[in-house]
Amino acid sequence: MTNGFSFAYGPSVRCGAGSTAQIAELLPPGPVLFVTDKQLLDHGLADAALAALRESGRTISIFDSVEPDPADATVLAAAAQGRAAGAVAVVGFGGGSPMDVAKVAAYLLTNDEPLEAIYGVGKATGVAAPLILCPTTAGTGSEATPIAILTTADGRKLGIVAPALYAQWALLDPDLSVSLPPAITAATGIDAMVHAIEAYTSARLKNPISDMLARQALTLLAGNIRKVIADGADIAAREAMLLGSHLAGVAFSNAPVAAVHALAYPLGGLFHIPHGLSNALMLCHVLRFNMPAAEEAYAQLAPLLAPELAALGERERAQAFVSTLSQLIADIGLPDTLSAVGIGTEHLDLLAEEAMLQTRLLINNPRTIERADARALYEAAL
Repeated sequence: MTNGFSFAYGPSVRCGAGSTAQIAELLPPGPVLFVTDKQLLDHGLADAALAALRESGRTISIFDSVEPDPADATVLAAAAQGRAAGAVAVVGFGGGSPMDVAKVAAYLLTNDEPLEAIYGVGKATGVAAPLILCPTTAGTGSEATPIAILTTADGRKLGIVAPALYAQWALLDPDLSVSLPPAITAATGIDAMVHAIEAYTSARLKNPISDMLARQALTLLAGNIRKVIADGADIAAREAMLLGSHLAGVAFSNAPVAAVHALAYPLGGLFHIPHGLSNALMLCHVLRFNMPAAEEAYAQLAPLLAPELAALGERERAQAFVSTLSQLIADIGLPDTLSAVGIGTEHLDLLAEEAMLQTRLLINNPRTIERADARALYEAAL
């Protein structure tokens, strides 16, 4: 080990069925801004958390207008509602979108800064209101990260990355994910796997702790994703997926993701393709492109997907790693071409241009990607 490294573990964690019912004891006294989306409320997923907060005597201001790929305007509206309610703490309840909105709203509650001033890395330097995050999907790992991704009015996806966005607590409750449809379970599961893979192969800030967490995350995710799709009520498998997603989130908070995400973001920002599916569509194409620079790492990860691959030589293991992931994506029923989600050759130039704006991510890729490379990768995914 050379050069040294720094590592941040992120929030404290409570993991286990029913853990969201313990939420009130983890928050300071006073009104709470509860950020979620209407569908989750309608399905009753937030009932236990809301009941616990009400029983504690707290006033709850529910913001349930979070949309997929949340807009910057949504964050501003949530923060304004929280200020009007006198909220002293924030709960983010849902998938990555409500959690990202909750992170930034918690920051804006206690910091009078324009949103535009905190986009980027390390720009949000204040102290946020206390924050608890409760993921309802095993995918984004957002509850573990100091990162929020917002969509601007012109369709760009911009990130806010700063320690101030870390939650105080992450509650990993498998009861919240048992009703997820197989398609969402599949897409979010692949998203979490991408986090682990890209953290393990990141060209910047990769370190022994992030490697350890990424490997354990991939082991849990690969070993349970088919189980939860076959039986959504398998609590043990759901819990393993949540923990795997969380560990991958801790890993990529320190060893950041790269070109898979850089090429996935324009699919979501411009065409509103869900983030997990966007990652699945680009994953294997980017891995093949990266092979000359990441063969050794892929070979190390391959047996975590299928133990029998350990018997192969390094090059064969690396190639089998990509082909095994490709087969997994097909087996769990996700589309595997951009044309299947309405994208054609006429969109390739625009996608490539937008991908090249994701410099925060592209600098982490093990192999340099130019605009022509990005276009070729999108074309290969058609």
